[in-house]
Amino acid sequence: FFSWFFFSLFFSLNTLLTMSDEDFDAAKAYLMKASESSGLSVFDQLTDIVNKLLDEKPNNAADKLEAVSYGIKAAKFHPESVIKEQDEMSDSVQIAKTHASILKHETDIPEAEDEPEHVVPDVMEHVRFFESADVGIGNEESFRVFLALKQLAEQQPLKSVSFWGKIFGLERNYFIAEAEYREGEEPQPEQEDEDEDVGDGDGDGEETDENAPPPLPKSAFKPPPVLPTEEYGSGANKKIYFVCNEPGEAWHLLPNVTPKHIQVARLIRKRFTGRVDAPIVTFPPFPGSEGEFLRAQIARITAGTHISPVGYYTFDEEDEAEDEERENFMVDEEFEGKSIQELMEPDLSGWSHHAPYILPQGRCRWVNPVQKDEDEDMDDEDEEEDEEEEVEPETGLPLLTPLQNDEEINGLPSWTARISSNAHPAYSCVVIASNRWPGAYAYGIGKKFGNVYIGDGLKYLTERFSPQLPPLPQVEFSGEGIQEAVDPSREEEEEFEAQQAEENDDEEDEDEEED
Repeated sequence: FFSWFFFSLFFSLNTLLTMSDEDFDAAKAYLMKASESSGLSVFDQLTDIVNKLLDEKPNNAADKLEAVSYGIKAAKFHPESVIKEQDEMSDSVQIAKTHASILKHETDIPEAEDEPEHVVPDVMEHVRFFESADVGIGNEESFRVFLALKQLAEQQPLKSVSFWGKIFGLERNYFIAEAEYREGEEPQPEQEDEDEDVGDGDGDGEETDENAPPPLPKSAFKPPPVLPTEEYGSGANKKIYFVCNEPGEAWHLLPNVTPKHIQVARLIRKRFTGRVDAPIVTFPPFPGSEGEFLRAQIARITAGTHISPVGYYTFDEEDEAEDEERENFMVDEEFEGKSIQELMEPDLSGWSHHAPYILPQGRCRWVNPVQKDEDEDMDDEDEEEDEEEEVEPETGLPLLTPLQNDEEINGLPSWTARISSNAHPAYSCVVIASNRWPGAYAYGIGKKFGNVYIGDGLKYLTERFSPQLPPLPQVEFSGEGIQEAVDPSREEEEEFEAQQAEENDDEEDEDEEED
């Protein structure tokens, strides 16, 4: 009776009288169907609305119908049944806890007699000069980087460590630290596994059967020799580099860069993901993961953009090597600093490179790729071949070369210098930006200078990048004694199959007779 009375409120009497029992039950079942999100049904909601209106009997009930319905729904709301399950710890909370780990880190104050070690430079001072020219990562993040570098210096036996820069990735970013080991704490060089000589197999296990297939042709291809990797403390591996995705996370030591890594890195163009173990899928194929590729790009950027005021560094007078072979330099104690006018010279003669130049072969010091061991005995014929294979040594710019010798970029200067602020030049510094590696900056003021890189780790191109094409397919071998087999026709295959079937039948008959 209640259901009939309820429906009579919304349907006319004629409609109810003409409605069959099946239609009535179907309509009632539809209205009593509960919602998947709230668990309420139209039948229950309308019932509660009618009961509430009859109980309270408000004035202008039609105007208050929506408010009554909303109040009934709000009274039935249960947060535990509607809120979705969240992760135990969101990314923002995880990052906050990572930052808190370095903010809570404390260092014992040294005694007055002990001189504190200046392993980590004053990062905030460099940040102040760079930010005056609108370059940097912000004060808060810079301070976290400073604390992370201090933590790294306490965990590793480092002589010095500094902030190299930040490289943006598709998933996460890289914070990079440049460091040097203390004397005596250098890592031992890894011994490269020499490839064992594989025999040609002449006369070993060869088949003497006349029906044996002819031997496979031998390839005359000789792979290019593998150039040795420069040891730590020299060339492109003069310093070591640590990376992390967020200040406070664990630092990851990048491996030494190899000539092969630099050679291939110059031929490809790949954005970083932020994962050192991510594969590098390119052509030509890169021999390593993203960690090796990141190390190769760091070496290229450092060699091309790390600069200092002319005269800040000088060579040791006791070093009798030629200028092109010198690798070590020291700070000139008699350096009096450079003025803004000297650092703003149009030809950039007030700046010089203090990172070694990387040769086309991927090393800073050239090695002969065809040179053989001295202990190896060679005949006269071999000596003549060596003379024919003699390679002209590669040369590059020596250390402490002024920037005025840098090549232009399609008619554009390789560097752009400007004053950080024209409001008060006395308190300003000179900031110079690289146009070849966008994101590389250096500042100079008096006896102070600094370098930083903040970018995506890619070199500027005057034209659109075009990847190297794969090599042409090899030509089929056409030597003596090699004949190509003729494919049989379908008729010949059927005859062969019939012959094989007869032979199988004969063998089965012989087996039955023996049984």
